[in-house]
Amino acid sequence: MYCDECKTKPATVSVTQMFNGNQVQLHLCPECAAQKGVGFFDLGGTSLPKLLGSFFGLGPLSMGQVQPSLVTSKSCPNCGVSLKSIGQDGRLGCNRCYEVFREHLEPTLRRIHGNTVHTGKLPKKGAGKIKLQRQIEQLKSELQTAVVNEQYEKAAELRDRIKELEKSKGVR
Repeated sequence: MYCDECKTKPATVSVTQMFNGNQVQLHLCPECAAQKGVGFFDLGGTSLPKLLGSFFGLGPLSMGQVQPSLVTSKSCPNCGVSLKSIGQDGRLGCNRCYEVFREHLEPTLRRIHGNTVHTGKLPKKGAGKIKLQRQIEQLKSELQTAVVNEQYEKAAELRDRIKELEKSKGVR
């Protein structure tokens, strides 16, 4: 995608503004962004990975305190990345790292994103079917829980709701 201003350079900066209840989005190259006053913050010689690592309370910029023995001893059994390494470069080694370091990552992810569960974005086309399928899956999970807990009336209601939703969209 090219810059909305100069239309010659690739856009690397995306600016979204709300104006009178309408959302306006601009895609700009770094030069046009600087001209428009869209500022980049100065990291003062610190790399972005170190800044990200500091969010986890482990990096050199961190205000948080972590037990030194924990930082050096804990590592992911799948990829070998240590908690100290995550604090230094702000990157996890693999998908298992999220589970291994959950107790250290969860508070930070909640603070940054407001949640610890990734739900992803839905495509504009077909979003209704995906939402319906997710709703059916959630109801099936609730149904299993109700059966295990011997809540048979609730289970019957959930079963009926699932059948209704599956009929409405022809999902099987």
